[in-house]
Amino acid sequence: MTGKVLLTGATGFLGRHTKPVLEAQYGVQNVVAVSSADFDLMNALDVKRMFDEIHPCIVVHLAAYSGGIGANRTYPADFYFRNTLLTALTFDEAARRKVEKFVYTMGGCSYPATAESPIDEDQLFCGYPQAESAGYSTAKMMGLVAARSYKEQYGLNTTVLIPGNLYGEFDNFRIGESHVVPAMIRRYFEAKRAGKPFVEMWGSGAPTRDFTYAGDVANCIPRFVDDYDQIGPVNLCTAKSTSIMTLSQTIARLIGFDGEIRWDSSKPDGQLVKIFSNQRMLNLGLSCATPLEEGLERTIDWMEREYDLHTGELRL
Repeated sequence: MTGKVLLTGATGFLGRHTKPVLEAQYGVQNVVAVSSADFDLMNALDVKRMFDEIHPCIVVHLAAYSGGIGANRTYPADFYFRNTLLTALTFDEAARRKVEKFVYTMGGCSYPATAESPIDEDQLFCGYPQAESAGYSTAKMMGLVAARSYKEQYGLNTTVLIPGNLYGEFDNFRIGESHVVPAMIRRYFEAKRAGKPFVEMWGSGAPTRDFTYAGDVANCIPRFVDDYDQIGPVNLCTAKSTSIMTLSQTIARLIGFDGEIRWDSSKPDGQLVKIFSNQRMLNLGLSCATPLEEGLERTIDWMEREYDLHTGELRL
């Protein structure tokens, strides 16, 4: 490596896990971690300024506008527009500056709604994604098109990574914005504190998902920076199936909520089965091995430490 490592989205969920991993690998002095407070990556002039000031040789591009199914249904245009800009502008500038390596992450929600589990990487463009999050997921999947296009025209060495359903410390626990794990954790925690006799959950509880601890994904990233020159994509996941109902019961038990769990079947389930293949990842000698219960315990412990008992908010 001949210069700086630029990490975008550094104050985001995956970014907070990734920053110490990169610093341990490349040295604290060589990693420049930025967030929207430093540069507006939806503004071309700010993107240029970022590259002018940092002169990175490596870019790990995690910046994204993301949220749970409720937020995606309410603001689909925002998710599409913002993520299109966040993807396109940084790719273009990195290619023109001839960075040595570009790592980009996207979500498993970009796979087709009709994809057959276990979902391997070849299924990515074989159908339309789940409608509730299509604005976000179609914008993010254009990162793979960008990777191939800028490789062909500029020689940009990009690898696209697709984590499973991430959870862990630093996640977004805000009401109405969070994904399923932080939403459940907060709901059970607050129900226990308030002495509520029951908690209501969206959907039927039947869908199954591949829940992947964010710290495991972060630990894989240096491999793709250092000695992997293929575009991919590469799924980073456990390939293990957990139903939403089982997840709900596990979180309730770990938090100590012993009330009733009620399921609101009028709310959408989303795709019934979505489990990712991790064979490509395993072939590289990598794994996302943290057991679900262990990862949930870490996440719950972190949330409880950060939860302000006076305001009901998290100190993020």
